[in-house]
Amino acid sequence: MRFDSHYDAPVRVAALLVNALTPGHSRSRPHVPPEGAERAEVITAALRSAGECFERLDVVGEQDARDLQASAQALRLVFTAISTGDVATAAKHVNDLLTAARVRPELVLHDGDPAWHVHHRGTAGGVAAEWAGVCAAGLAVVLGTEARGRLGVCTAPRCDRVYVDTSYNGTRRFCSTACQNRVKAAAFRHRGRAG
Repeated sequence: MRFDSHYDAPVRVAALLVNALTPGHSRSRPHVPPEGAERAEVITAALRSAGECFERLDVVGEQDARDLQASAQALRLVFTAISTGDVATAAKHVNDLLTAARVRPELVLHDGDPAWHVHHRGTAGGVAAEWAGVCAAGLAVVLGTEARGRLGVCTAPRCDRVYVDTSYNGTRRFCSTACQNRVKAAAFRHRGRAG
């Protein structure tokens, strides 16, 4: 399943930012977010993944990188609340992000596309606010639908990376195939010992 094309990329970018910029565990190993130039490069790659109109985006500056890292912490709270079924808390966190970024809707016409559509941009200043607003608006749209269950936190032991389930049947519960395989292998070994 794909979300509306105008919200699919922002939701994916939100997950990429959370996974790259928040501490915790990834595939049973401690995850320490990058700093300095490496952090800026990771963020820039995540933003560029949003589509061809962002592929030539300049490398994010140090202040924007720090601000986006703070936004990633707030975005993580949304995924965490959804994974526990607490939609009200997730909505509160999204509303806080929308307010902080001063999100404003804007009608946009892309090159060669004859149809106008709504984009939401953070207007609080800088690349960080713009993207925090874009990600928050994408999450707001998803939270307002039954698709909110497609946002989650990996259920593998010692992993807290987030995911966006775009599978056909909506049964994804892991951040990656590696975590899924790790859990299946552990279950197989457990059954072998028990049998």
